[in-house]
Amino acid sequence: MAWTDERVETLKKLWAEGLSAAQIANKIGGVTRNAVIGKVHRLGLSGRATPAKPQRGCAPAATQKDKDVPAKAPREEVKSVIPEPDFIAPLVLDSGDAATVSTIGNNMCKWPIGDPAREDFHFCGQPTLPGKSYCAYHARMAFQPPQRREARPAPRRAIANPAKRRAAS
Repeated sequence: MAWTDERVETLKKLWAEGLSAAQIANKIGGVTRNAVIGKVHRLGLSGRATPAKPQRGCAPAATQKDKDVPAKAPREEVKSVIPEPDFIAPLVLDSGDAATVSTIGNNMCKWPIGDPAREDFHFCGQPTLPGKSYCAYHARMAFQPPQRREARPAPRRAIANPAKRRAAS
């Protein structure tokens, strides 16, 4: 698809109206969202205006009505309490064996137990949670909420050019 003068004018008009790149691509036809973004950058069209964000300390002045209403107490953070499921021993099949690769079914817990290189390796085999591959106990272990990460210092980069390395020393 070639960018004709007519298509470029349509692009400029729709961009000025605030349409997204995907919407513009659909209206023009025959171009992708990325093609529209690339053309916008090549044409140097201005970015979109974003709504102004209030700055810190610039809260509106309190009115008399606000002063008459008592301040609300800050809400305490409420964490949902999910009971820890009890440990369930791996399932023993009717044959007396544990669930293996050849005996595991669709609705059986696929949590591996033991070393796969050893003969006694097997799977939990207990009934799974709906839509999961594990029983309640193993799902709790597998699907944990993300932990907050500490900020790490940026790694130092090695200087590739030996002349610059000597100058930096």
